[in-house]
Amino acid sequence: MPSQMSRNPNAPPPIDARSGFCPETKIYHSLRSPVPLPQETALLSVTDYVFSLINSFPPPPTVSALVDGDTGRRISSSQLISRTESLASSLRRELGLRKGDAAYILAPNSVNIPILYLSLLSLGVVLSPANPASSEREILHQLQLSKPRIAFATSAVAHKIPPTIKIVLLDSLEFESLAAETRSGESEPRTSVSQSDPAAILYSSGTTGATKGVILTHRNFTYTVALGHAVRTARKTPAVVLATVPFFHVYGFVFAVRAVALGETVVSMERVEMRKMLKAIEDNRITHVAAAPPLVVAMVKEDRKVVDGYDLSSLEVVACGGAPLGRDVAAQLTAQFPRVSLVQAYGLTESTGRVFSTVGPTESKVGGATGKLTPETEAKIVDPETGIPLPPGKGGEIWVRGPSIMKGYVGDEEATARSLDAEGWLKTGDLCYIDDQGFLFVVDRIKELIKCRGYQVAPSELEHLLQSHPDILEAAVVPLPDERAGQVPIAFVVRQNGSTISELQVKEYIAKQVAPYKRLHRVLFTESLPKNAQGKLLRKDLTRLAMSPAKL
Repeated sequence: MPSQMSRNPNAPPPIDARSGFCPETKIYHSLRSPVPLPQETALLSVTDYVFSLINSFPPPPTVSALVDGDTGRRISSSQLISRTESLASSLRRELGLRKGDAAYILAPNSVNIPILYLSLLSLGVVLSPANPASSEREILHQLQLSKPRIAFATSAVAHKIPPTIKIVLLDSLEFESLAAETRSGESEPRTSVSQSDPAAILYSSGTTGATKGVILTHRNFTYTVALGHAVRTARKTPAVVLATVPFFHVYGFVFAVRAVALGETVVSMERVEMRKMLKAIEDNRITHVAAAPPLVVAMVKEDRKVVDGYDLSSLEVVACGGAPLGRDVAAQLTAQFPRVSLVQAYGLTESTGRVFSTVGPTESKVGGATGKLTPETEAKIVDPETGIPLPPGKGGEIWVRGPSIMKGYVGDEEATARSLDAEGWLKTGDLCYIDDQGFLFVVDRIKELIKCRGYQVAPSELEHLLQSHPDILEAAVVPLPDERAGQVPIAFVVRQNGSTISELQVKEYIAKQVAPYKRLHRVLFTESLPKNAQGKLLRKDLTRLAMSPAKL
């Protein structure tokens, strides 16, 4: 073709300097600077890399690496390293753990969890953390996937694990002795861990089908830590971060490990409640909060008199991930906390967390966006019906490829093949578009779109509108089968305390702002919405409830 003959055939295809989109390949490329990474063939565990960063950029000795927000217990970076090495030595010598073994972990957030993670990773043990609120049936399924040699749990939930598996209680003297024991003068053999070796099996909270075990490698995690290191800024004192997200979820896992590697202070609590969180920010002079959207919604909906009763002047950043955050909620947060930057990201368990994120205050101000591609990462927007890649501004399923993408699903080659193609593209199942500046906008899960009279209705759009009403605390929209329309949208609404807003008022509020086919057909009021530990809405539970004759 003439256009192809006009340029050097050996030259790389042209890439738009604003969006990163290549018109020839239909691939979006990251325009961010490359991240310095260890050679891929180097024998290096995540722990090795984390400790190399701590030693290269040591935090002041007065700075704590880990803080228990409930008890005030503090662990310095030097103590973190020594306890990690002592625990790894004990796990190898006394419990016989070896490279390739798997360890199941069932526990809430605590200062012991990052130490346990780093110890196991240094041995090449595949760690498999899970939600302590899981049922015994769910745990049995997870154990069948990970096939652990040992389990670590708190005494409150250990009874859920079959007695056939060796259990170490994290809140016991046994664990303390394992971590505190030292053997001076004895050389410890270093485990040779390849970056391509499995590091963790995390359980996806997918909206359909049975839970899957996502295999993530040491390279995947090393890359995510390197991302944080690449954008670290000079500070007078290290950041103090509050992890409100669970460490067993990829968001919390990566957040904690990366913060420790950067010499920051990680404050964690077993359970997070709004006033407890505000008190923790005040007491610990928190600079950064990692949160899921429900907590951010709660922050802007909380009584201003309550919020103003705490000193939040130290707060600089609220990092939100795990699910899309409504544009109105983001605007309210910025209005109420004008000195606080809202950082958003898009990612999955299968992508070891973020593959799009906002960097700096300018990007954070783009309403509704979840950022730009992370370094070394590529994306495509694909028409879910035709499979044709689409240009900027067009919505479709987002596919991503890069160094953070999972190895696959454990024991499920069929599911792996459906999600990962031969070229390494991860098919996310999320409906998105990328604008002409390279910003990602998440519309909804493709499988959650409501098909009404031949039109597509995104539940998230209606949910964001509902949550913008001052009398509504939370809302969820699900489909209801309809003989004429196929499906119609209905809403579950949680009123604000003291509110008496009616179904008719909610319907009229939405009807004024949307096309006729998007109007709500029913509004059901409820005390709370079902969510998993990451704060994601359990839509399937609401759909079943909506179809219950008792409700309708």
